[in-house]
Amino acid sequence: MSEAKGVLYVVGIGPGAHDHATPAATRAIADAELIVGYTTYVKLVADLIRGKEIVRTGMTEEIGRARAAVERARAGARVALISSGDAGVYGMAGLVFQVLRDIGWKRGDSPELRIIPGVTALSSCASLMGAPLVHDFCAISLSDLLTPWPVIARRIEAAASADFVIGLYNPASGRRTRQIVEAHSIIGRYRQPTTPVALVKSAYRKLQHAVLTDLDHFLDYEIGMLTTVIVGSSNTFVFEGYMVTPRGYSNKYTSDGEILPGQRPGRSLVLEAAPDQAEVE
Repeated sequence: MSEAKGVLYVVGIGPGAHDHATPAATRAIADAELIVGYTTYVKLVADLIRGKEIVRTGMTEEIGRARAAVERARAGARVALISSGDAGVYGMAGLVFQVLRDIGWKRGDSPELRIIPGVTALSSCASLMGAPLVHDFCAISLSDLLTPWPVIARRIEAAASADFVIGLYNPASGRRTRQIVEAHSIIGRYRQPTTPVALVKSAYRKLQHAVLTDLDHFLDYEIGMLTTVIVGSSNTFVFEGYMVTPRGYSNKYTSDGEILPGQRPGRSLVLEAAPDQAEVE
């Protein structure tokens, strides 16, 4: 008789509060025999994993966690490898695939792979501040532990020049303080000093702290590894203490929902032609 096929759940547990973990995530954790995760994240789900076997490791031990989870699941266990936020966004899912590729895993082999999405840090932080991500945005990690700083700086430059709302992950740490200062300098070449900026630490956890400030002043506040920085676009505004990036409805509709002259519902936005261009046409 063939050995039992293991299951590897790669689970995004959300920002930390159980109210923001998906039912699928809690079901996966409940079904697992073994929980593998970073010590801090294991503590966030402590009441969900009582009586289960637990493998917990510290910061920078991600490869070991991924290998332990894959090996135990390959041997037939039901394993939940947990990440905060979404495991596929700066999380453990990528490492799992690297390990699976290294061992020559194929679809249909043990373990069966189930990736469970979660609420990302950026979306959870945004919800506390209003609606800063309603139009085009990007996420950039400032950690240069695995990515060279010149590559990161080039990405910041591109995002700032293209007027994206920018979410900055891993902005600073005790030994890494230069990067957020340089990021501020790069973004400042393209944004007004009054551009809204949100600083959110530990969203939906016990030490949650949120500040709404602007580009000219956000470096005056404490920023660490648990902080997510959201820098507005040229259109982002502050309303009643909330940070809002409009989707662009005012380009096509009045406040009463009437279509503006020259525009058509369900059709591409029509830009007003410059006078010299109109004459040529």
